[in-house]
Amino acid sequence: MADQEEDFSSLPLSDRFAHKIWKVRKQAYEDAAKLFEATPDESDPAFAPFLQDPSLWKGAVADSNVAAQQEGITALCSFLKTRNLTISSIAEKGLSSTRAAAKSKSLEALLLYIELDVPGPIIEDLIPFLSHKQPKIIAATLSALTSIYNAYGCKTVDPKPVLKLLPKVFGHADKNVRAESQGLAVEFYRWLREAMKPMFWGELKPVQQQDLEALFEKVKQEPTPKQERYLRSQQAAMAVTAAAGEEEVGADAEEEAVEIDAFDLAEPVDVMSKIPKDFQENVSSTKWKDRKDALDALFAALNVPRIKDADFGEIVRSLAKCMKDANIAVVTVAANCVDVLAKGLRKGFPRYRSVIMAPMFDRLKEKKQSVADALGQALDSVFVATSLTDCLEETLEYLKHKNPQVKLETLRFLIRCLRTTRDAPQKPEVKSIADAATKQLTDSSEVVRSGAAEILGTLMKIMGERAMNPYLDGLDEIRKTKIKEYFETAEVKAKDKPKPPPAPVAAAPKGAPGKKVMGKRPAPGQKKPSPRAPTPVEEPVSAPLQPKPTSRNPPSKLGGQPKSGLAAPGGGLKPQKRLAGPGGAAPPNLSSPRRPVSQPPPPQEEEVAPPPAPKLGLAGRGLAGRPLGKPPAAVGATEPSSASLVVAAGMSAIERAELEELRAEKERLQRANEDLRSERSKLNSQIHELQNQNAQLIEDHTRDVLSIKAKETQLVRARSDHEAAEQMVHKQQREMERLKRELSRAVRATSPAPADVSEQIYRDAGMNGAGRYDPTGYTGSYGRQGTKRLSFASSMSEEKENGGLDAAAYRGKLSPPLSAGLSSGTATGGRGSPTPAREGGGGAPGDGIESWKRAAEVTSQLKARIEQMKVSPDSASSPSLQSA
Repeated sequence: MADQEEDFSSLPLSDRFAHKIWKVRKQAYEDAAKLFEATPDESDPAFAPFLQDPSLWKGAVADSNVAAQQEGITALCSFLKTRNLTISSIAEKGLSSTRAAAKSKSLEALLLYIELDVPGPIIEDLIPFLSHKQPKIIAATLSALTSIYNAYGCKTVDPKPVLKLLPKVFGHADKNVRAESQGLAVEFYRWLREAMKPMFWGELKPVQQQDLEALFEKVKQEPTPKQERYLRSQQAAMAVTAAAGEEEVGADAEEEAVEIDAFDLAEPVDVMSKIPKDFQENVSSTKWKDRKDALDALFAALNVPRIKDADFGEIVRSLAKCMKDANIAVVTVAANCVDVLAKGLRKGFPRYRSVIMAPMFDRLKEKKQSVADALGQALDSVFVATSLTDCLEETLEYLKHKNPQVKLETLRFLIRCLRTTRDAPQKPEVKSIADAATKQLTDSSEVVRSGAAEILGTLMKIMGERAMNPYLDGLDEIRKTKIKEYFETAEVKAKDKPKPPPAPVAAAPKGAPGKKVMGKRPAPGQKKPSPRAPTPVEEPVSAPLQPKPTSRNPPSKLGGQPKSGLAAPGGGLKPQKRLAGPGGAAPPNLSSPRRPVSQPPPPQEEEVAPPPAPKLGLAGRGLAGRPLGKPPAAVGATEPSSASLVVAAGMSAIERAELEELRAEKERLQRANEDLRSERSKLNSQIHELQNQNAQLIEDHTRDVLSIKAKETQLVRARSDHEAAEQMVHKQQREMERLKRELSRAVRATSPAPADVSEQIYRDAGMNGAGRYDPTGYTGSYGRQGTKRLSFASSMSEEKENGGLDAAAYRGKLSPPLSAGLSSGTATGGRGSPTPAREGGGGAPGDGIESWKRAAEVTSQLKARIEQMKVSPDSASSPSLQSA
């Protein structure tokens, strides 16, 4: 067995990596890890076999034995500290291993791959495993991606390739895959916030969106995360920055994290094909509704996160023309179109700025707030797509506008530009802005004066107090105070970066007497420590102990504390000059002790003033506490360098602690400001939405009012027509009554009904051919025919009373019996007595008159008889009278 082990150890590592015995492979992995850790040089021959044959690592990380696999991945981690190889085997075998150590080492190997090179190829190699047939490999890959983005951040590692695949893994059947996908989405939200949603949010189901929103709410209040691991290239840049004495890496990284938005993540979209073909025709229509509909269609086409660059010159000119439209709804939609076009084009929009910016400034005269807000938002987007230098000349020109509304909105626009710009203005631009704002300080409107003061305060925040002092010299104290108030509360993203100061003298011996290391000069506007209290580490050593006066250190104009050469970088403190009195003594009337601590103190003072001695040393700061009798030569008699270093080190630690505290406070304030800004943007979006809804409701109300007025007009016309119709009906009724009366009079005047009745009565009474009376015949005839005649007469009277008998009907009913009676009377001259007739069927006129006379006589005789019968009592028993 011993001989076999010696044989195995004598084999090359490449052969032992591929050995069939797992213990041999495991021992080979361990030996390789030790070899790589002991050989940091990348050109060492030990790396050659593994560089020439990368398949060795593929077999090591996918070893069938889990114990050997763990050691193989450990060896790979050691190797990756100098070289990087393929990672497919790590994703397939290492990340899903059943051993926790193997999984953690696999993840560490991936992170080292990214650290040594660039993250793009690593992410590309991991993405195919999101479609693997085994759910555990998909879940392990998602977990590794979450760790990668958590360590390096979304600014270093591009999130777009993974964001596109999130909807697919969200709908996976395995619950572990869904859980890991939600964890990755939450990690993206911590870095990207709402900018991530346009990439995949529309492809999710409503239930999935609700679940993610609930998870996002838990991390919404967290501050923006910071990058935990850095690439080798970033580490090198940080090392150079640290050597130069600048500690701004953390702040820059934080600012860069905020810069990630939907534009950076989205792919360019070709919107020219989505714009309606008849847009130019409709936007030039005489009807405002057609113009607004055309602009609404344009807005729907342009409203994408990123627009593919094309020729939008004609569209921008049409939008500039719409800014002069008389209808404010058209102006509002046109401003919204400019807003989304500038946001979607960004760097491709500056060529259209000169066409659209002046019409928007002119339209700022509109007093309706919704229109002013839409124009302001569009101007802000144009500024973001261009720069302060591009927009400044035109903005300053409109600050002189005679319209107060235009002047006020232009002031507000310039304030927003100064707050959001990331490039500090140049010296000529600062002068132009300051001169224009100073002129507006005397405006008659208080709002304009406040806006001008805010411009100067914001500009002072960018350039610093010293740079702005020449422009504030001629102002009174009230205006200066107001400008200072705005200066203290202003929030800007740009800082004027002066020329870097000379590098500190770090190579000089720390114990050399008389060498003072100058600190970094603070930037203008940077807060300096207050000189209210002495530094706790200062020792009560008098100035005469120094070998020479510190005339090389100029006094601070702002009263800042001195800073030693060993202080933490970025402190912004300046050394304080001290004036030596006779014999090297300091004047006794100094308000606070300011003495460079880099000078070596005498050895006998070291025990008296230890570094942590706080403000108790103030008691020995007078002339009586200073040992004036010691000669200056005694300073160099002993070895003071170690004590000096201890004191300087103590001061450096305290200053560093204070600096860290200030940085933490600054970070808290920045987080609070960021939350307030996000809340403000959210409220502004809600305000815009409510204003749009209000405008829509006003338009609907106006339309409804017009419709109601139209209905009322129609109702009035209908009522008038109804009254006219009623008057016409009444008139027609009166005319009909008149005609009826005329007709009834005409019928009574021409009716022969009495002659016919009397003649018939006469005939029914029993008259024979000779004209004699027959009682029985009268009774029978009257019973038969008289009833018919009476019924006919009663029916005619009823019809006349009901108003339904007109002249024609009356003649029709009356004419047949009349003509019949006349014919019979004329032809026969009575019953059974013929009478000569005329030719043509008519009788003589004399016969007709005689008939009438006879009828009248018979009627009178009948009346007389009836009266006699009523008088005579015997007549009651007569049957003929009873029947009559």
